[in-house]
Formats: sequence, C-alpha cells, structure tokens
Amino acid sequence: MKTYMAKPEEVERKWFILDATNMPLGRLATAVADILSGKNKVIYTPHVDCGDHVIVINSDKIILTGNKLEQKKLRWHSGYIGGLKEFQYKTVMANNSPKALLWAVKGMLPKNSLGRKQITRLKIYKDENHNHQAQKPELIKVKGVRD
Repeated sequence: MKTYMAKPEEVERKWFILDATNMPLGRLATAVADILSGKNKVIYTPHVDCGDHVIVINSDKIILTGNKLEQKKLRWHSGYIGGLKEFQYKTVMANNSPKALLWAVKGMLPKNSLGRKQITRLKIYKDENHNHQAQKPELIKVKGVRD
C-alpha cells in the first residue's frame, strides 16, 4: 500500500462559513484551524497547504466559559525591556472580538511559512454581514458544540 502525497496544484479550495453565535472560543478556534490546515480532507498532507477558506460571522457573540473573561489575559511581548502588553479578555472581547479569535486560531497553526499562508485565508466579521457572497460559501455546523 502506498502513501498518498498531495501536490499543491491538486488542491481544490472551497469557502466555508461558520456562525460563531454562542460558541466557546477554543472549540471554534480548533474547528477553524482544522479547516484552514486541511485536516478535514482525505488528501491531507502535512507539508502541503491543502486547506480551505473560512469566513466567521458574529464574532461578537463568542462566549468564554467559566471565569475566563476576568482571569484569562491576552499577552505578547515586544522584545524590549518592559515590553509586556496584556489585556483581560473582557476588554478584548468587548472592543475587538475578531482579534481574540485570530490569536486563538494563529496559535493552533504551524509556526512557519505554511502557517503564515494559512492564516491569510481566515476572514472574521463582528456581525452577519460579509462581502464574500460571490464565492458561494457553504454554511457548516461545528460538531461537539452546544446549540
């Protein structure tokens, strides 16, 4: 039995749309990262970019379970002394919810040129309005998430 290795020119990309209403941030980010990397396809090859485009709507309605709104913090460092920036997720979700989802998905993708290419296919919108109707995206439901 031979192992199938997909070639970049064989990959057919589709557009998917996910509604983030009442979905936990981590579960949504995992589902989006799987689609972006192509793990939902039978032709998945780790070193080939075989993922699809993902549109996430209603990012303002993403929930965080437990006490994560008050306790969890979004952190990054500039590399300089005293360059630590941190914000509570309560303020991040209120002011810029697409950024919270973007950082969660980015952390689940490969840390190389392949991951940087995959994250460009993610489009996040605060409400249900988006400008990708011409691509005819398919609405998909994420398994394992409560309604």
